[in-house]
Amino acid sequence: MALADTRFATRRRRLSARLAGQRIDDMLVTHLTHVRYLSGFSGSNGALILSKDLSAGIATDGRYTTQIAEEVPDIPAIIQRATAQALLEKVPEGRRVGYEASHVTIAELESWQDSLPDDVTLVPVTGVIEDLRLIKDPIEIQFLTEIAELASRAMEDLLAAGELRAGRSEIEVAADLEYRMRKLGAERPSFDTIVASGPNSAKPHHGASDRIITDGDIVTIDFGAHRRGFNSDMTRTFMVGEPSEFAREIYGVVLEAQLAGCRAATPGTALVDVDKACRDIITEAGYGEYFVHSTGHGIGLDVHEAPSAATTGTGELAENMTLTIEPGIYVPGKGGVRIEDTLVITSGAPKIITSVNKQLTVV
Repeated sequence: MALADTRFATRRRRLSARLAGQRIDDMLVTHLTHVRYLSGFSGSNGALILSKDLSAGIATDGRYTTQIAEEVPDIPAIIQRATAQALLEKVPEGRRVGYEASHVTIAELESWQDSLPDDVTLVPVTGVIEDLRLIKDPIEIQFLTEIAELASRAMEDLLAAGELRAGRSEIEVAADLEYRMRKLGAERPSFDTIVASGPNSAKPHHGASDRIITDGDIVTIDFGAHRRGFNSDMTRTFMVGEPSEFAREIYGVVLEAQLAGCRAATPGTALVDVDKACRDIITEAGYGEYFVHSTGHGIGLDVHEAPSAATTGTGELAENMTLTIEPGIYVPGKGGVRIEDTLVITSGAPKIITSVNKQLTVV
């Protein structure tokens, strides 16, 4: 527990330093992912307040009295359902209190005004905690690596058991994969598992339907596992039976693009250039119009978080960021291919933490 306490206290100290330049006396954190990031609390109702002197308070409701004492032993807790109001009522007069403007509704903001002591001013703050989360600490990288390895093993076990084959429905395959992830220790899938077969593979976010997989199908599986707050994300595309010339062609193009994106993902590289490394190969092969999404995103406590490798991406990669590389080609009526890995950016070549073979595989 001492290690966890030190880690969360360090994050709060970094946040306080960031806010000092904005003359923020206290920061009210209500986005649950950020409450967890700064305290370790994993309940479904909570808020945290951090003062400029590094003192903090946290609030939740009675369902989590025992849990918050175990998870956050270093911060005094208020047990009250209206968590933000409970913390705001304790703020000394005359303070400037920051709030997460991107995660607060107008109705919530209006209700908080009634809880404010005299002369307390609410100040909108955006992006500060998200910026802190860009760089992963060693324990975050460890947890992300472990959950990626778990999901990879589940997929390898599914293939070894012959559970991806003609005659089975997309839903059956998705259920088997999710069951295997849970058996290996996942708390849940990171997101709804995608199993997109045949013409459905041309839909980037198809889901999983009752369509029966048949010989000659392309099957794209996008999946992830969640444990201890962290997520994995990986996509592999398989051929059921003998692949067509079209399927082989687009698979080869996407694989070349994906490998180029992985090579480009080094510290100091502009995110737009990582996207370009993939997109240029697909465009040169004549399929540019069929690459309809960005190249990649960060992953951590959220499945999709900063940074973003896209045509509109801003900023550069830095060591200990995470990034997915997931180019795809989706031709309506014919089929599609996506190949995705999760990377940890290192001082040299990136570390790929999703380990399932990505060469063309026929099942």
